[in-house]
Amino acid sequence: MLTLRYASVRGAKHRYYRQPRQDAARAAVHEASGSIVFAVADGVSSATSAELGAVEACRSAVEHLLRLLSQGQDPPDFRDVAGAAAQRLRRLAQRRLNKEEPEPAEVAGLYATTLVAGVVRPDPAGPVVSLCRIGDSGAWVLDPSRTTTPTGGYHPLFDPKTDPDALIVENDVSPLPHIPDPLPVVHTRLAAHEALLIGTDGFGDPLGDGDGQVGALFAHHLAQPPTPLWFAHLVDFTRETFDDDRTLLAIWPRATGAPR
Repeated sequence: MLTLRYASVRGAKHRYYRQPRQDAARAAVHEASGSIVFAVADGVSSATSAELGAVEACRSAVEHLLRLLSQGQDPPDFRDVAGAAAQRLRRLAQRRLNKEEPEPAEVAGLYATTLVAGVVRPDPAGPVVSLCRIGDSGAWVLDPSRTTTPTGGYHPLFDPKTDPDALIVENDVSPLPHIPDPLPVVHTRLAAHEALLIGTDGFGDPLGDGDGQVGALFAHHLAQPPTPLWFAHLVDFTRETFDDDRTLLAIWPRATGAPR
């Protein structure tokens, strides 16, 4: 059995300028298998309608994951999932531009977004996690018992968005509708005391390696699933210079009879 929490909050900059949140998240239960499917997206700020791109990418990914699981695909074909999300953005651009075949650059100019999508399947040996990433949003396995380690118990599932040893930091993102080849896909298993975290860079950037105050805060409060309201309160933390929209989705293994 699994416990899910997620929250998506508008960053200080968008609040100040009364602009919409450009992050999105979506999750659903596949009733037949007891699996949780999820998607987290971060609309690229240079896109005209980034907030809509993020919402629609999440909607498409979750719908397609549910469909594939119902067809018996386990794990699902993530390139198919990414293709469905990219096609959703192309259809939006077709209607917006009144153009039968919009160029990829035109679609990106309207709706470019990152995407992390996946599924967590219950298993007697521990929940099995499968997920893919497009862009620079992040995913971690949190082991709260390892808070004294250099990374504060956070094990990243994808390569970091920047090389810590690089002399020049590049912020280029290759978001949807572009699909990287190969598509980064990860499979792992959660231990009983671990949690899966999926977050946009509004969470990942202040988290860093997990060895600072933000890492300690979340390791302490996410050792067990908090109430939904407290989880949202945690995600809406403030740290100087970090004013981006912030989205975090977390999934824990849950013993039978444990509180939801």
